[in-house]
Amino acid sequence: MVDYRPEFLELVDPELRDAALQMRETTAAFTPMTREKLAQRREWTSGAAQAPRADVPFEEHMVPRVGCPADPGDVRVYAVNARPGENRPAILHIHGGGFTASSAANSLPMMQDLACELDVPVVTVDYRLAPETIWSGSLEDNYSALLWTVENAGRLGIDPSRIAVMGESAGGGHAALLTLAARDRGEVSLASQVLVYPMLDDRAGTSRPAPEHIGYFGWNPEANRFGWESFLGMAPGGQDVPAAAVPARVEDLAGLPPAFICCGALDLFVEEDIAYASRLLASGVPTELLIVPGAFHGFDMFVPDAAISRRFTAAKVDALRRGLGLDG
Repeated sequence: MVDYRPEFLELVDPELRDAALQMRETTAAFTPMTREKLAQRREWTSGAAQAPRADVPFEEHMVPRVGCPADPGDVRVYAVNARPGENRPAILHIHGGGFTASSAANSLPMMQDLACELDVPVVTVDYRLAPETIWSGSLEDNYSALLWTVENAGRLGIDPSRIAVMGESAGGGHAALLTLAARDRGEVSLASQVLVYPMLDDRAGTSRPAPEHIGYFGWNPEANRFGWESFLGMAPGGQDVPAAAVPARVEDLAGLPPAFICCGALDLFVEEDIAYASRLLASGVPTELLIVPGAFHGFDMFVPDAAISRRFTAAKVDALRRGLGLDG
């Protein structure tokens, strides 16, 4: 077992401690990250995925990519719980994976659960991963999926005026960038943004050190540095990083849809998530922030039955319900 600081483990919720040690060991196996280790991490991520539920329908669609004339092609999306002829609110989901790993297919069981819980359609996007594709390409993948969702609202059973964008970790960063792009381009009006421990600032763990106990279990500064460097196509943390690629660097946050941001108190992203929520509030954006003591990055996925995870998931679902207008 990898060495660890017992006093840091004491900060972790008791039900999460075994998983925290496992995550520290798993993360150590893949960091410092290299291209070879990335291939191994992708294989591990794929192998750990659960099979989709058989009782909740989903369809695969290939969506024309817009905004990339030099790189035409299609974006794979999965439409879960489509309701042709109805007019339900919907979720556009973007998966996590540190910008460099995982897939929309991996997230299908979770999206099926969510679609059942809220009785809504969900579209989840298989955007291109870094480092093969940097931020500008994956943003256009996600935006293409959003436009397709709106244009196909009838066949999906979606009310195009009630679409929430949601993502976890790197997917939360993608969701924040997509929400900013939707505001700036003026083609789609989003109902809400739900950012689950989102990856928002390339300076975390690079040019801006974190307290040692923050990010100690699970996703750590070394992993974060590789993820951002892959996503940006350049070294993170410097003054030359384009603001358009990093939600935390965007100066103007006014005019964005209401936000719900949630994160564990031991997560490497906790400080940037608090800062982003504060800036949204200062910009007049209705924002709810939930910080969970004793929780590390991705805790709810690794120990979903823990009491702390159940409360976290319930808060996330309630936020989606409010953001989609389902609580009336």
